[in-house]
Amino acid sequence: MQRIIALCAVVLLLAGCSQNAPLEDLADGNCTIALAELVDKHISGQIDALADKDWELAHSFASDNFQANVSIDDFILIIGTQYGMLIENKGYQFNECTVDGDTIKQEVSVLSGEQKFSLTYNLTVNGSTLGVESAIVSEFVTQINI
Repeated sequence: MQRIIALCAVVLLLAGCSQNAPLEDLADGNCTIALAELVDKHISGQIDALADKDWELAHSFASDNFQANVSIDDFILIIGTQYGMLIENKGYQFNECTVDGDTIKQEVSVLSGEQKFSLTYNLTVNGSTLGVESAIVSEFVTQINI
């Protein structure tokens, strides 16, 4: 009986090792569930750091390319002038996630004040690490409470 249990444990361990990591072999189209979860966790980390005004942590979620070209001071200026909705967010929701070549695109809805913003995040993969390249505000709607 102990051999059967040990054999089952080895089979499960090997089966887990044979699965590709979410960032390996990206294929164009919709994100896999595992990739979407990883992307959501990465973007959540950055948005939460921005809400806490932890600029260095938020900057660390950016791609290596972005970090090399945009200083912390410039990052704070960009966020403050163009992405205040992320600092003052009342919640956010992840929508469509797609892969296009070397870029992962994640649609995010952000509620801030009386407005709902739609952002498109562009992320890249460097080895086994995700990095935010950009976030584009594609739409905002003012909610009117009657």
